[in-house]
Amino acid sequence: MRKNWGLSSGPARPFSDRRWLLPFLASLLVTATLLLAAACGLFSPPYPGGGGGDGDAALFDVVSLADWDDGSSPGDGAHSVEAGIKDRLLGGDAAADDENPDDAAVNSDDSDAEPPRIAYLLEGTKGDGLRMRRTLQAIYHPRNQYILHLDLEAPPRERIDLAMYVKGDPMFSQVGNVRVIAKGNLVTYKGPTMVACTLHAVAILLKEGLDWDWFINLSASDYPLMTQDDILHVFSSLPRNLNFIEHFQLSGWKVNIRAKPIVLDPGLYLSKKFDLTMTTERRELPTSFKLYTGSAWIMLTKSFLEYCIWGWDNLPRNLLMYYVNFISSPEGYFQTVICNSNDFRGTAVSHDLHYIAWDYPPKQHPLILSMKDFNKMVKSGAPFARKFPKDDKVLDKIDRELLHRSEGRFTPGAWCDGTSEGGADPCLSRGEDSVFEPGPGAERLRGLMKKLTSYDRAGD
Repeated sequence: MRKNWGLSSGPARPFSDRRWLLPFLASLLVTATLLLAAACGLFSPPYPGGGGGDGDAALFDVVSLADWDDGSSPGDGAHSVEAGIKDRLLGGDAAADDENPDDAAVNSDDSDAEPPRIAYLLEGTKGDGLRMRRTLQAIYHPRNQYILHLDLEAPPRERIDLAMYVKGDPMFSQVGNVRVIAKGNLVTYKGPTMVACTLHAVAILLKEGLDWDWFINLSASDYPLMTQDDILHVFSSLPRNLNFIEHFQLSGWKVNIRAKPIVLDPGLYLSKKFDLTMTTERRELPTSFKLYTGSAWIMLTKSFLEYCIWGWDNLPRNLLMYYVNFISSPEGYFQTVICNSNDFRGTAVSHDLHYIAWDYPPKQHPLILSMKDFNKMVKSGAPFARKFPKDDKVLDKIDRELLHRSEGRFTPGAWCDGTSEGGADPCLSRGEDSVFEPGPGAERLRGLMKKLTSYDRAGD
């Protein structure tokens, strides 16, 4: 007779014993191990086609994160990697930080430094390859870094086509700032796999030693509402330590629905996507930290994400383990880390930089945007919007009126050094990428920033 362990998405009979506990804890250990490994890039695939560096290997610009060659051993004590990174990120003034960590974080202002750089993670699934190309063209700028991830549901041919497109573009080849993850990971939005993919992308950026100030995650159904020149120009005058992440304390029905169930995400250890599985048991709320929630779409600083990867006080690691068993982890992990961190909680600005139209009630699912939403999108001042259907007319209107972009071309900016005579694409030639030509989008974004930065931040 088959044993019922209570793993189901529907009602199940409570157990009179605890025989389910051992297999559950074993599964939890495996799940947590895989999540941490994925976050640190241990499962990043090697180049296809062997070690010769030719043939199919050239189709993919990926990195292997099997070796963290940091030049130090775990027993280095006070000279450990984590301690060195903390000193560098927080200015090396431990005494000042201990006295008032929030003020030390908020008052940091790098507005006089070199113009900022943004790292983008662009994610998609089966059938999203072509619109990921379109979004990439719309948000491309030579100063930035781009990582593209088609999840495991996309067929290999679609992933190869995307990689070949990146490899074949002369601008991408010249600048070398676009990477395609060769082997897709399964992504279950409600589970921790989306968090793992985000941390994996961050680990790639850190491993490669790439230069960037902020990290933004976008999906194939997102689209920009202004040029990169607009965005980079406005963020040049902002403190480089601000994290734009919608956040508020978890309360009400979300506590019972999201925090108390014990769940498993099969996407962490299976090759086919399934819904989250839930046990009949419930867990108590944590007492050592407060739970926060918000949007899964974020713009986070390099310093905060280095903290999430290295975690010198173990808070990010502990919370990563906790959010392995949490419904809608992408809407809570980074919020809970930053709002419980003494070093970073004063840097959180509660906005996801997106225009999103929600259903009402109960404000749980974003509506599909169309032409009727165009004016509201523009007035919002947000640099991005979602969700858009594939090849909708509103995207053409955004290209034409907001980005001044033609089909199949990059959004023009000051870096485009070519001539437009005879209908030629001026972005075929690359000029100075630290000079910007802001337009009306910059004024809209500047207005939004003035509103956001006047509000109290998390932990105040």
